[in-house]
Amino acid sequence: MKLRVLGCSGGIGGPAQRTTALLVDHDILIDAGTGLGDLEIAELAAIDHVFITHTHLDHIAHLPLMIDTVVERRQAPLTVYGTAAVLNILRSHIFNWQIWPDFSQIPTPEQPFLRYQAVLPGETITLGERRITPLPVDHSVPAVGYWLDSGAASLVFSGDTGPCDAFWQAVNQIDNLRYLIIECAFPNRQRQLAEISYHLCPDMLAAELAQLQRRCDIYITHLKPGQDELTMAEVAHCLAEFQPRMLQVKQQFAF
Repeated sequence: MKLRVLGCSGGIGGPAQRTTALLVDHDILIDAGTGLGDLEIAELAAIDHVFITHTHLDHIAHLPLMIDTVVERRQAPLTVYGTAAVLNILRSHIFNWQIWPDFSQIPTPEQPFLRYQAVLPGETITLGERRITPLPVDHSVPAVGYWLDSGAASLVFSGDTGPCDAFWQAVNQIDNLRYLIIECAFPNRQRQLAEISYHLCPDMLAAELAQLQRRCDIYITHLKPGQDELTMAEVAHCLAEFQPRMLQVKQQFAF
């Protein structure tokens, strides 16, 4: 499997600040933030599967626009995966005819442009030889992370989360873990905000990573624009033994 980072910022504010969107091979998308907007139309049309971690705007902002752009170029519905709660939010608050058309009903309910598929933490979706498994996280809205397994190696993306023992219990069961992409949204001076919003700051992340029992390369995502250098300096100080790196737009992983 190959993963390309289209967006990994906690906000916007320049060409390197694109919100979360991760392209796997050419046909799988993990979240649909503003990073998705840098793809060409043909690349957008090639995406068949979109896995949503949660419905905060920075993770779904370009999903409605993407679907509207590619409908005439596709022969089959785009499948959007998420927990039942996530899909209900999308139906009720986005694809509801008031914010955006309900593409699960047009052109007909029998042959729609969009179909939903509910997932559960721990239950694997198999696409060819690729396995994608939702993982439990603890965020302010219904959310999951995702474990991507090629068979040869695995990558885990936490999505947005605060402290969550169940996440680490799941991660520690992955024998072939190679990469861990985990959020750290705020610097330590904003720990209270991190706790209230169910995110992490460097000190909190250090406490979480104390539970990690697998060796892997660690990348930090969801840094807030304007605070990214401070947060990464604190991460480097708190987590020197892990040698974490900042996730970058256009970065690629093969596993």
